[in-house]
Amino acid sequence: MMNWIANSLNRKFILGTTSGLAISSLVFLLLYISLYQSELEGERAHTANQVNNLLQVSLENAMLKRDLPGLSEMVKKLGKQEGIVSVFITNPGGEIRFSSRVGDFGKQLANPYRTTSLTTQFLEDSDGQEILRSINPVHNKAPCKECHGPAEKNPINGILYVDYDAVPIRNRVRDTTLMLMGAGALIVILNLVGGWWFIHAYILRPVNHLTHASQELTHGNLESRVSMRGTDELSRLGDTFDLMAERLQEKLLELEEQKGFLQALVDAVPDGIRIIDDKFKIVLTNKAYREQHKLPQTTEVGSNCYTLTHKTTKPCPPTLITCPVHEILQHHKPIKVVHQHHRSDQSTFEVEIFAAPMEIKRGRRETTLIVESIRDLAKEVKYSQEQKLSELGRLATGVAHEIHNPLASVKLALDATKNALIADNDYTEGVMQHFELIDDEINTCIEITGKLLKLGSPPPESLELVDVNNALHETLSLLQWQADQLHITVEERYKIDLLRTLASDSEIRMVALNLAQNAFHAMPEGGILTVSSFSDGKKILLQFSDTGAGIRAKDLPYIFDPFFSRRADDVKGTGLGLSISLAIIEKYGGTIRVESEFSAGSVFTIELPDAAHELEVKT
Repeated sequence: MMNWIANSLNRKFILGTTSGLAISSLVFLLLYISLYQSELEGERAHTANQVNNLLQVSLENAMLKRDLPGLSEMVKKLGKQEGIVSVFITNPGGEIRFSSRVGDFGKQLANPYRTTSLTTQFLEDSDGQEILRSINPVHNKAPCKECHGPAEKNPINGILYVDYDAVPIRNRVRDTTLMLMGAGALIVILNLVGGWWFIHAYILRPVNHLTHASQELTHGNLESRVSMRGTDELSRLGDTFDLMAERLQEKLLELEEQKGFLQALVDAVPDGIRIIDDKFKIVLTNKAYREQHKLPQTTEVGSNCYTLTHKTTKPCPPTLITCPVHEILQHHKPIKVVHQHHRSDQSTFEVEIFAAPMEIKRGRRETTLIVESIRDLAKEVKYSQEQKLSELGRLATGVAHEIHNPLASVKLALDATKNALIADNDYTEGVMQHFELIDDEINTCIEITGKLLKLGSPPPESLELVDVNNALHETLSLLQWQADQLHITVEERYKIDLLRTLASDSEIRMVALNLAQNAFHAMPEGGILTVSSFSDGKKILLQFSDTGAGIRAKDLPYIFDPFFSRRADDVKGTGLGLSISLAIIEKYGGTIRVESEFSAGSVFTIELPDAAHELEVKT
């Protein structure tokens, strides 16, 4: 039974209302008892009225017996009763014939009573006191016709007036009215309290639980639940809310997992990735992008792309710079551009951007997002350098297999032939000289293959002491044939025999090779390349000075930029030689600077830490 009631708010309300009515009925019962007492008082008044009637009969008997003194005495005694102000009898004309008050005899009433029926009325007496007057007409009867005539002509012999004090009556009426008003107010209050308790306990409290849980969900607390007891409608609503919150939590966790998967997916891309909306706002970035621009985690999401990468307060003018966002929104086609981006530390770097449109639905609107793949050209240079070194390494390995090993076999065979001739004493002096010449040339070829192997070897994992002069000399010796073909004289000037720096031997050789070949390209008609080295006590300085075409002043700021190429021999180069050289030297704490005069030649100066000085500082 209790479960049947608990399962419905309607049944609970009916039960509450019924209980309220039962309590109200009980209150009315108590009030009825009080009213019953009032009714008893009314009965007393009715009894007094009967006494009036009895008095009237007595008066009538006295008048019939002509006992006028007895009648007067009876009126006086009656006027002395509690609650009675006065009693008097008038004739039909309104003249007082008998009265309980002295001095009233013979007075004429201003408004004598003219009807034949008994009545009562509230009025004020001559003293201004409020009274309840009971008017009792004494009807003419057959025994009275001798004195009063026939009843048809004179229906009333006289009128009995009994004046009661109206104040107690008014007080009783007021008390009864106030009691009824109080009872009504109490009933209303009881119903209000009962209704408030019911609404608070079964409606407001569950609604407050639902509101609090909803606010917690709004603020991101996915663990918030209502957990309402009972089985009524609001309890079932709470259970539904909890189920909805649980499903919402599952979906949000699923979305977080998908978001995490998407972020991990783009973070796995080695190039910088960022997605921009049609309002130039960054929607998503990957780890490589943040590392490229030295940005903290996710702080750039929601920022303007031009603010982060170009340090401007408004989009780049499309007439001055090719903006991928502007171009894609205009033409909806992929685009490739080269830009200069700013890092968070105010440094700049060159990037190559591949941008493509991505059509998605955001809300109910079709919109275009721009996906940018950003490649740091400095890393591209490094990759190109590593790729070039790898290719040289494979070339050197091929040379070792294809040239070095056959030369070694020829040398062994030649030595065996020479020894056989000496043993048989079957040779001439000229033959022996030829054998020695062949042996020297073979040794020279083997030495050259060794130099190629050193040039093509990959950089070591840790730094090594590099003999700079030896690296320069052996690298330049590899270019001797090319220099002879171009009528270029290579002069080596090493002021100190032993100069050493902490670096990679193969990479120092690569720098020397790049700078020497650039000098050759600047002297297509021949010239002089002077390579010198010296130390100022702290730094090793290497200089490559040529007598070539020089560099135009307008091109000088860009010669170290990736893919920038302006060769004097009109051959299109890769534009990576100087970029690779700068990256290598800066990696080991050095610098490259250039001085050039157009049509007069150029001087490239490399500074590297002197290992001898570094060792002295540490000790």
